[in-house]
Amino acid sequence: MTDPVIRALDESDVHLFDTLPDPLRAADAFRHAAHRPEWKRVALRDGRVVARAAWWGGPQDTEPLVVEWFDFVDGEEEAAVALLRTAPWQVGLDLVLPGGWREDPVMRAAAGARHAAARAAGYTPLVERFVYRWTPECGLPERPGRLSFAPEPDDAVFFDALRRIHSDTLDAHARRAIEEGGLDRAAQEELDFFRWCPSPREWWQVARTPHGELAGIHIPAHNPSGPCIGFIGVLPEHRGHGYAYDLLAECTHHLVERGAEFIAGATDQGNFPMAAHFAKAGYPIVRERVNFEIR
Repeated sequence: MTDPVIRALDESDVHLFDTLPDPLRAADAFRHAAHRPEWKRVALRDGRVVARAAWWGGPQDTEPLVVEWFDFVDGEEEAAVALLRTAPWQVGLDLVLPGGWREDPVMRAAAGARHAAARAAGYTPLVERFVYRWTPECGLPERPGRLSFAPEPDDAVFFDALRRIHSDTLDAHARRAIEEGGLDRAAQEELDFFRWCPSPREWWQVARTPHGELAGIHIPAHNPSGPCIGFIGVLPEHRGHGYAYDLLAECTHHLVERGAEFIAGATDQGNFPMAAHFAKAGYPIVRERVNFEIR
């Protein structure tokens, strides 16, 4: 058996990326995504693609942010590991899986092989997440009417709210940021993401109780793939009332009123309260993601 040849693709041969079998139906997940040809790499053996990976970033990003598509044919784990290890970009990896993949033996085996290859390439699992997609057929969630919502031009208000929200959080990415740099870092990473999104700053909203107390924030957003729930957060002292649902319902209405024909959302699988709010608001699970960190 000849050694694999690992190389990047370009406009002339990017079609090679689509010659691999797709047991985890990644092509369905990424049919609306834009992956730059020069950020796609393959491993070829005897001229045949045996492993592939696509890196992703926003339209204005000069370097990719994450490996978003990674798979290989059976028996080519070593080539897949080499494909990741030799890449010029050492960033996180998202393994995208169909919803309920553990119930299908073929998908479970394929996912397990890709988990193992990612770990062998130096990646560590961080968290598994549910991915949601709301469409008009789901129906608009009812607004409970318990909170009042308004834009807030002062970033400091959001920064302080984010610090308080993340002081007691179930979110794995926020916890990692806190471990590495404290609450300020976790809050700043959220603000940086909000700013990175191409949606207007004026969409950011605070939520207040009838007594005028700040209860939480929600960020309706557009990422490069379309409208999404950018952030939902309730301050610790106002938890226990189900306000996250109120925020999610308002965020959904806000986006629909501005023309959204679908809305993406996601939450950690261990965040049972938020998962329940997505279900109550009519958001179906369409995929799952495993987020990996690079060691």
